[in-house]
Amino acid sequence: MSTATAGRLGPVRRDDEARVKPLELFFDLVFVLALTQVTALLAAQPTWEGFAKAMLIMALLWWTWVGYAWLTSVVDPEEGAVRFAMFAAMGALIIAALCVPEAFDDRALLFACAYGGVRFAHIWLFWLASRDDPKLRSSVAGLAVSTAIGVSLIVGASFLDAEVQGAVWALALVIDYGGPLLFGQDGWTIAPGHYAERHGLILIIALGESIVAIGVGAEGIEIGTGEVLAAVGGIAIASALWWLYFDVVALVAERRLASAEKGREQNGIARDSYSYLHLPMMIGIVLCALGLKKTIEHVEDPLKLVPAVALLGGPALYLLGHVAFRWRNVHRFSVQRLVIAAVLLALIPLTRDLAALPIVGIIVALLWLLIAYETWRFAELRDRLRHELQH
Repeated sequence: MSTATAGRLGPVRRDDEARVKPLELFFDLVFVLALTQVTALLAAQPTWEGFAKAMLIMALLWWTWVGYAWLTSVVDPEEGAVRFAMFAAMGALIIAALCVPEAFDDRALLFACAYGGVRFAHIWLFWLASRDDPKLRSSVAGLAVSTAIGVSLIVGASFLDAEVQGAVWALALVIDYGGPLLFGQDGWTIAPGHYAERHGLILIIALGESIVAIGVGAEGIEIGTGEVLAAVGGIAIASALWWLYFDVVALVAERRLASAEKGREQNGIARDSYSYLHLPMMIGIVLCALGLKKTIEHVEDPLKLVPAVALLGGPALYLLGHVAFRWRNVHRFSVQRLVIAAVLLALIPLTRDLAALPIVGIIVALLWLLIAYETWRFAELRDRLRHELQH
């Protein structure tokens, strides 16, 4: 093979100004199927056991997606052999997504093998990309060790009983998530704008999944006034969640990431603010999707406990993720978002006697009251930040 051919097939580094490519969005469409499957699992098993399984699966899938967000912030996914490796990873990911409803049962081994395929394709591509960068290669080697241990535990757990299986999954997640804290923090490199944009887009995709859940919940039922109000309320909640992140928070966080010193500081912010703290936001959206799906199916009846916790706890968890996100980025505490999160959680006991539709109305009122307060309270600062950061 000629040098020129090898160059065309090998990974191509991205520059700091790179933005998200179409292939990355194409990859994310497979991930959103996995999100839909997690919501379907929760809907089919609205119990605490089903909730625990769904959260473990969600954390596992999120870490898979995070790995590719880091990867495609280093290499161009549409150049050379990386494009075909991404297609192969998508194939493995869709198999894992299809296995989600039975990931702890009959399809546990198939899920584990497909998951391993996605993870090891990621490590292999990172290894190729690090061939001329000793620091990055050292970091990739450390990541490969924690990944191998985590994947091996997930594969081994597929042969165990459900209770033990969950405990082994939890151990695998601790090792996998803890790996970046223990090795090679200086070696990673990212394109800040691309990395922040990628996480913003996956939040939009997740919000889209919550809207899809409304449509799924409406299948096979008669659409009356209650269902119409529930659907409109669902859109109002999704719109509020979008506003709370994208109006200012996302802009400030991207600027903070870009202004950080390359290396340990920037990588630490990227890891904590995005890889870790976006997970509760994603889980919050998925839980909200479940709550909205169950609401539109039973608008006039009280929700069962787990769907009720999802409907109110989802937005609360999303807001708590924002509180931690803001603290990590600018070391400021968002009291108003913490208060609204606390109010949402405090309302959970009301769901035993109150129909689902009024609960949706209360959530809409609280979220948009929060938006109105922040828009008024920080009007001058918000206007300056939005114009400074967008132009």
